[in-house]
Amino acid sequence: MCLIAFALHADPACPLLIAANRDEFLDRPTAALHRWTLADGTSIVAGRDLRDGGTWLGLSPQGRVAMLTNVRQTQAGPGPRSRGELVTRWLQGDVDEDRLAAGIDPSAYGGFNLVVGDFHRARWSWLGNRDPEAPHEQRPPSLHRRALGAGVYGLSNASLDTPWPKTLRLKQALGDSLSRAHAPDGTRDWLQPLARALTDSAPAPALELPHTGVPDDMERALSSPFVRMAERGYGTRSSLVVSARPAAAGWDVQVDEWTHDHGDVARLDPARHQRETLVW
Repeated sequence: MCLIAFALHADPACPLLIAANRDEFLDRPTAALHRWTLADGTSIVAGRDLRDGGTWLGLSPQGRVAMLTNVRQTQAGPGPRSRGELVTRWLQGDVDEDRLAAGIDPSAYGGFNLVVGDFHRARWSWLGNRDPEAPHEQRPPSLHRRALGAGVYGLSNASLDTPWPKTLRLKQALGDSLSRAHAPDGTRDWLQPLARALTDSAPAPALELPHTGVPDDMERALSSPFVRMAERGYGTRSSLVVSARPAAAGWDVQVDEWTHDHGDVARLDPARHQRETLVW
């Protein structure tokens, strides 16, 4: 996952709202959103990286959530272990935040941001293995951790809430959608700001571009919420929205994913839509 905005217990009408775009090489084998089972028998809802077996964002029927982004670096390799296993490790449900952190060797992974949470306990944490003050510099990896309270957050390929233009755009759209969450049951119009933001392929103005060490033309191409770099075999592969709404008993959780064909205009195509639901 390369761009995420998420609201945690910020509005009782929708105590969890996530919007995310996954950027990846176009030839990397991937399974779209579905229910699948981890090695220990845990059922999860997530897409799946078919090369290394992990995932970038997933939910469990018990109310656990995990989200992952990479940290952009120009020299460091990916690390000997797959970052996607960090997501599934949390979703298995047999560790708390302390045990999860204690089991992470920061030098074993490429740069990452990991957000984990337990919806029912309203406990959320961010973990990362790059210095939050200088995530793109070549420094020895070390584990960093922060508890997250109620609020709206943004995450891309830097540190949590780094104000990259595309991160700010998606956070603004998520806030706009959240303000419409009191719409009558059955309408999805409240999510329209997110749909527009997730398919926004306009690059950031030159003066607002991040400086992460990649060439300027690549920095510009990567600066839009929806990335189109077909000439490099790379781009936004999928968009995802997670929402939790009050139900008669518990919470209705809806997970919507749209996969993208880079031969078409950026849009959330109904023909490329998958939906999974959970009750928490």
